Amino acid sequence: MGDIRSNLNASLNVSDDEDFARFIVNIKRLTSIDLSQYKENQMRRRLTTLRMKYGYSTFHDYFTALSGEARLRNEFLDRMTINVSEFWRNPNRWQVLKDQLLPPMIKDSPRLHIWSAACSTGEEPYTLAMILDSLDILDKATLIATDIDDGVLAKAKEGVYLERSLRDVPATYKNKYFVPSEGAFKVADRLKKVVKFQKQNLLLDTFGEKYDLIVCRNVMIYFTEEAKHILYGKFARALKPGGLLFVGSTEQIFSPGQYGLETADTFFYRRTN
Repeated sequence: MGDIRSNLNASLNVSDDEDFARFIVNIKRLTSIDLSQYKENQMRRRLTTLRMKYGYSTFHDYFTALSGEARLRNEFLDRMTINVSEFWRNPNRWQVLKDQLLPPMIKDSPRLHIWSAACSTGEEPYTLAMILDSLDILDKATLIATDIDDGVLAKAKEGVYLERSLRDVPATYKNKYFVPSEGAFKVADRLKKVVKFQKQNLLLDTFGEKYDLIVCRNVMIYFTEEAKHILYGKFARALKPGGLLFVGSTEQIFSPGQYGLETADTFFYRRTN
């Protein structure tokens, strides 16, 4: 904290760019989150809106406040991590996973090892659990879901969602895996039991390995090109040979070979060795 205090006590006669640059440095020291790895314009605009919401004229003043108040830190983290998620997002891609890509993997592996990275409030890993159950392999899979935000992980573990989050869920799945509850819907306990939620910083933490499937969708678009390059390499190394990486509809990897990957289908990449 000594370095942080020295920065906080520095002269306030700085430019807006320097003010934000110091904020990035101090946030990394305080939380281990490296904002420099996110696209600056998007992140700066989002955090400026949040700062001004509470009436702080500089990022220096805003950091001073959030470093001492958990409520502000939690809201900062929620805004920083862009928590947008829904069940069965881009349904045709999930159908390809279910009908074409998972069946051969099931034949080759007695137990699937699956990771939902940056899982937000849990819609993605629960979608995976529904698909696994529909293929009668839910009890033959390990399903891990991670996110950096404690708040969204708590919501994911609770497993309660408004109806708008279920708009793309096929009717048969909705009837089978959700229970109406006070104007919302609860995920069936049989799904909640198999999803293991954990906290993780994708940029900082080491990854597991030998995954059959890694799903990381609609997250990479917020990172810098350098950060994407690092993360794609980490994801590729975390897969077993033949394992799949499933990315979002705006996250096509144009040169997958540099990571030891090949295109398996649209937005699916297979580790080659």
